[in-house]
Amino acid sequence: MSGLKLGAHMSIAGGVSNALDAAEAVQSNAVQVFMKSNRQWRGPEVKEEDVSRWNAQMPDSGVAYAVSHASYLINLASPKDDLWEKSVAAFADELERAHAYGIGHVVLHPGAHTGSGEEAGLQRIADALNRIHAQLPDCGDVKTLLELMAGQGTTLGYTFAQLAQIIGRVEEKERVGVCLDTCHALAAGYDFRTGEGYAAMMAEIEETVGIESVGCWHFNDSANDHGSRKDRHAHIGEGFVGAEGFRHILNDVRWDGVPMLLETPKKEDGDGKDEMNLRALAALVVDASRLPEGLRPK
Repeated sequence: MSGLKLGAHMSIAGGVSNALDAAEAVQSNAVQVFMKSNRQWRGPEVKEEDVSRWNAQMPDSGVAYAVSHASYLINLASPKDDLWEKSVAAFADELERAHAYGIGHVVLHPGAHTGSGEEAGLQRIADALNRIHAQLPDCGDVKTLLELMAGQGTTLGYTFAQLAQIIGRVEEKERVGVCLDTCHALAAGYDFRTGEGYAAMMAEIEETVGIESVGCWHFNDSANDHGSRKDRHAHIGEGFVGAEGFRHILNDVRWDGVPMLLETPKKEDGDGKDEMNLRALAALVVDASRLPEGLRPK
């Protein structure tokens, strides 16, 4: 699909399908959701009436793309067998929930090795994904998007090379892709704020995971500077990424059709922050015809 897909992470209070209403209200054509509380290992049973409302609402909402984000509790890199097993079960549940709603991508934080070492942690993640894929052949229509991380502590996945290593060890590679996060990328050491820096990052993406593996972007400014290894999100243009960093990505037509989703700070849906940030992004796009219709200049 040509053009830009822009949206935000929206609340599922009252039902997952309510996120579509919030996305439509800010004139976006993409949305990210949790499929359940991100503070719980398992959630309630999937409600068929909410799945039906989602399927009925989505075609009329203007939302062309939806992605879910897995619980932050999950750690597929853990060396502790009990936590690893719990994480495997929890992520399998995330894939099954996405499958029930027809959501094709689930974003996953790769995990933290917590002292076992990076090599052991990377292998542990791949082993978990291989086991889950074998257990869930019917969920082959749902792709896991491994998120590029900031690299705080023992967190893995803070380089494209590490993400490529995980994917290389997954047997069903078509079931795994990548999610890029602008705040994480800057914090991890990728300085894409200049034309030269952006070109260098793109070259590294092509040489490692491949641009075709990127299923979505998280668009967040960063409260900390290049190489900080700290994951602190800020509003668009109010952090160290700055407007120029986003301008390079938004005006690169290679990203047409690849969703760009806000995870910027807000108190609740409808507080105006999502629309403010989406408008700030839209103002950076040279060819306004590439924007979602509702975000084009009046």
